Amino acid sequence: MSETSRYETAWLTIPDLVEMLDESLGRVRRLLDEHYLVGSRRDGVFKVPAVFLVDGRPLPSLRGTIIVLHDAGFDPDETIDWLLTPEETIGLAPIEALLAGRKSEVRRVAATLA
Repeated sequence: MSETSRYETAWLTIPDLVEMLDESLGRVRRLLDEHYLVGSRRDGVFKVPAVFLVDGRPLPSLRGTIIVLHDAGFDPDETIDWLLTPEETIGLAPIEALLAGRKSEVRRVAATLA
């Protein structure tokens, strides 16, 4: 699959997240530690896809999905790539399905990846 087929998103650094979420650095790190958000090093800087935030908060259905993928053995890079890459069985990128409220379908597919 080519890199260009991925869901297009801006990337946010930790300082960006502190500002956007209007939270302390410690709280932003906790959101990452507790799987409300997932990020990874891109171009040497730790970043989180902006699409994971909706109305200035982490997308509510994201956390359970991140945990399912984590339990399936996915590292943060693989988790992000899976969420942003169109998935044949879903018909679009999993993040698009989550944004459309199709949480159970996304998690069902994610659970089969272990």
